Amino acid sequence: MTPDRSLFIAVAGNIGAGKSSLTRLLGQHFGWKPYFESVDDNPYLADFYGDMTRWSFHLQVYFLSKRFKHHKEMTESGHSVIQDRSIYEDAEIFARNLFEIGKMDQRDYDNYVALYEVMTGYLKSPDLMIYLRASVDTLVHQIARRGRSFEQSIERGYLEQLNKHYESWIAHYTKGPLLVIQNDNLDFVNREGDLKQVITTVKEKLRLS
Repeated sequence: MTPDRSLFIAVAGNIGAGKSSLTRLLGQHFGWKPYFESVDDNPYLADFYGDMTRWSFHLQVYFLSKRFKHHKEMTESGHSVIQDRSIYEDAEIFARNLFEIGKMDQRDYDNYVALYEVMTGYLKSPDLMIYLRASVDTLVHQIARRGRSFEQSIERGYLEQLNKHYESWIAHYTKGPLLVIQNDNLDFVNREGDLKQVITTVKEKLRLS
């Protein structure tokens, strides 16, 4: 099953889509080193959900910095790796949405996008982008189930806006191979058959034996 080259896999998806769980499970199965999104140690996240306008730029720059560092570490490590949320989502989904809904002003947004474009110009694209597609009902249910206190104030409308941006981004994604997984009726954490189904699809996409 081990390829003759190191692989870089990214798992994309909205808040509550199941990215961290899938990253962990695929990493365990294939022997890929997982890189998880910085959540529990994020110094801005709780403040951001309390006052998005005040903290949006700070949060997005924090994520951009962390993910740029992880992206370089992963692609330069010589090992196969899998990442929970890609650097591309920070700009294409979250920063864009914050700007469009008036939570980030034009000056900060332009500054952020310029920084993002310079940074990503130096990065290797993923060998496979896995997009976990989930309805807002599924997202709301899974956010409630995992019980992170700072996420309980997330409004349904915010998730709907993010889903809209995700669908637009994925429809125009050209950086490499793409695998879209519809997650509304899957439970790859608790149902072994569902996980095997995902693993088989990933192997086929990467042409692994």
